[in-house]
Amino acid sequence: MKIAIYGREFNNSVLPYVQEVFNVLDSYKNPILVYNKYLDYIKDKIKLPANIQVFTSHDDLLGETDVLLSLGGDGTLLDTLSLIRDSGIPVIGINFGRLGFLASINKDEIKKAFEALHNREFTLDKRTLLSVASKQGLFGDENFALNDITIHRRDNSAMMIIHAYMNNEFVNSYWADGLIIATPTGSTAYSLSCGGPIIYPSSQNFVITPIAPHNLNVRPVIIPDDVSLTFEIEARSSKFLVSCDSRTETVDRSVKIILNKASFHVNLIRLNNETYLTTLRNKLLWGIDTRNY
Repeated sequence: MKIAIYGREFNNSVLPYVQEVFNVLDSYKNPILVYNKYLDYIKDKIKLPANIQVFTSHDDLLGETDVLLSLGGDGTLLDTLSLIRDSGIPVIGINFGRLGFLASINKDEIKKAFEALHNREFTLDKRTLLSVASKQGLFGDENFALNDITIHRRDNSAMMIIHAYMNNEFVNSYWADGLIIATPTGSTAYSLSCGGPIIYPSSQNFVITPIAPHNLNVRPVIIPDDVSLTFEIEARSSKFLVSCDSRTETVDRSVKIILNKASFHVNLIRLNNETYLTTLRNKLLWGIDTRNY
């Protein structure tokens, strides 16, 4: 099994866990590819195996990688989408961050996780993505998001009015700081913090969640994932922001935004000892009487 590793800069408290990752991989004699910028960052901080290879882009992984390993939190795993794209390469994340819905492997379970991975004791959890389109070609060939696509005001500009259409039928005019369009995967991210529902990954839905709406009778709405969504912006400011997961572009208010389900999905590796409901219970402390803590 050939494993590629992606990561970002981190604080020194996680160095022992990063070292453990490379030690365990070396014990299995797996070929290891490391993202070039990450390798530059860690090469003087830990002892690396001799069989390290380097990759720099999406093209370097095609036909060369069985699994992409993300070292960090959910944001780090989201970064790997620009490397995986539509290749179908499975992704697994070790959580060095805080909550970790996507990077679900705890840093104290590294050895056990790699043993399961080596023995192929896992399933592939297929996750739907959103794609964004406009005449301006927003985000180029990285116009897809696993969590959400967000339209929001720029800096401290005045509240926006976002006119939303579904399959060309008018839905609503949202007077708000912005609007989140989330996948089931992203329903536990920004959308959740703005009052959106948790959606089971295989539900085949998206959710539209307003950010601080002025019209207080507006609530998040769950829609089928096979529809086309169009958004037009009305605002005092001439510019607004569109975020595609962690990537953001400044857009002129005359731009029309069109969202659809992406033509491909992402394969998240889920070890056989974990389920989505297990993750929810562990991360959100369901079933625990917090009065005892």
